[in-house]
Amino acid sequence: MDAQTCLEKMKRVGTLSMATVDEEGLPQIRCVSAVHYEPDALYFFTAQGKEMTRQLLRDGHLQTLVHTPFNEMIRMSGHAAPAPDDEQATWMDVIFEEQPYLANVYPGSTREIGLIFKVSDITLDYFNLGVHPIERAVYTLDGTTVSSKGYRITENCIGCGTCLKNCPQGCITPGDAYRIQPEHRLHCGACAKSCPAGAVERL
Repeated sequence: MDAQTCLEKMKRVGTLSMATVDEEGLPQIRCVSAVHYEPDALYFFTAQGKEMTRQLLRDGHLQTLVHTPFNEMIRMSGHAAPAPDDEQATWMDVIFEEQPYLANVYPGSTREIGLIFKVSDITLDYFNLGVHPIERAVYTLDGTTVSSKGYRITENCIGCGTCLKNCPQGCITPGDAYRIQPEHRLHCGACAKSCPAGAVERL
């Protein structure tokens, strides 16, 4: 698995449920299918008068989650801003060609009410529930490193094995100090809750 494969899986799912943040800091979500994928960014069409447009112009934070038929989940987080003015017509033509139904929604020149957003600074969280142990990874399109989430076992570990016994995925490696396997962890916190030595901390 890698970032480009995640994008391809998102493309095959089709419609994206995109979440933004409103003026009160509350999440707002809607379906968007007018999407085009590039190796380094994602472009989508929406109308200038929509609440989504106003929220993105104010804040820019965007997140979407897709679920594949194989019980894979991919969460994309990024920053959305209008594509440059000299690129708006180009990307609009591309999206309308890829999504012919848009011509029924915005026929002729009415599509000029639209605005193309470019999503950059993309982080992709991949989570596969269809295998055991589960698989998870985090990717960025530009290859930058992302801070780890979940839990880790500290040097205070006494090697009792209680965490492994309570881990739903059995993704803890025994040793003098036990270690959580990051590619299989659920982030459920069972290890932290059960550790008698308090040796598990949240990242």
